[in-house]
Amino acid sequence: MSLFLRRDRSTRRADQGLVGSITRLSEELEYSELLDIANRTDDPYERMVYVAVFSISGYAWASWRNGYKPFNPILGETYESHREDRGFHYISEQVSHHPPVSACHAESQNFTFWQDQRWKNKFWGKSMEMLSSGLVNVALPKYGDHYEWNKAVTCIHNVLSQERWLEHYGEVVIKNTKSDACTCKITFVKSRYWSSDNSKNEVQGVVLDRAGEVVHRFGGLWHEGIFCDTMSTPKCIWKPNVQPDDYAQFYGFSQYARELNELTPELKAVLPSTDTRFRPDQRLLEEGKVAEADKTKDKVEEKQRERRKEMTKRGEEHIPRFFKKSVDEAGREVWLSNGTYYKLRIDPGFANTENLDLW
Repeated sequence: MSLFLRRDRSTRRADQGLVGSITRLSEELEYSELLDIANRTDDPYERMVYVAVFSISGYAWASWRNGYKPFNPILGETYESHREDRGFHYISEQVSHHPPVSACHAESQNFTFWQDQRWKNKFWGKSMEMLSSGLVNVALPKYGDHYEWNKAVTCIHNVLSQERWLEHYGEVVIKNTKSDACTCKITFVKSRYWSSDNSKNEVQGVVLDRAGEVVHRFGGLWHEGIFCDTMSTPKCIWKPNVQPDDYAQFYGFSQYARELNELTPELKAVLPSTDTRFRPDQRLLEEGKVAEADKTKDKVEEKQRERRKEMTKRGEEHIPRFFKKSVDEAGREVWLSNGTYYKLRIDPGFANTENLDLW
């Protein structure tokens, strides 16, 4: 495992965490076992509950990491997560710089997961809202289901102070594009400033049948767990993994998040040079060399600007390597995997291909 620099060291760059945006996307699969269960659940209404709770679980990381921002990805930067222990492999790529778009794709025997993330920021004095216009997609092969849903609004309060805190609010609607048997509506409840901490982060959800009647209700707190009392056996569907004892000294990273930046000799030999694990500024920060990390970050970003200028002069446009632009059934622009990453990884191997020189 990588040895992350403790946040209480004076050499740490203020407010910078040790993962990039495209790496952070992969954290939404920390609780992928919920999709494994969904793909074994014959009842379509209960299956929807598990998909819904999976969608909620992707927000849990924010409870411990609201004081840090990820590295902004460089155009063409990639990240893979090959998790044999969890039965899936994942790839993401920064496919656009203006506007910034990060695309990702994961596959296992039990599910396919994909999305392209397009964030827009709104500043409201002391707070900043982050709105995503992209949809999250999950396909379950056993039932031929294809679920899609929007993301809640994420808001950082007291954004200019050390007392910042984060919440999610708004309505998330989950639809199965292959069947109208049921839909799901999830409400992330906006907290009131005078409310206690115990009432923050509330989430409520319902699964509706074709006639709009409620079949299941579930709810809880998105950082503590979700309970469903309408199933044949009322139970807690999900709880976040227990944080390591020293999480406060390590950027609020869970055990899963700490594994994301790991670069073993075996991985180093097979990853493309564009993988975010090779970012020199990120590695220097991890080693506590903050002054060098800042200078290197500036060089990396300047190299990106120069590359863009040269391409403009030649009348060229950047073409993503592992994703292609497409249009979904509703006519929306989406970025989908072109299926080449793991083929090239095996044969001829990225060491034997031409890779972008990002760093």
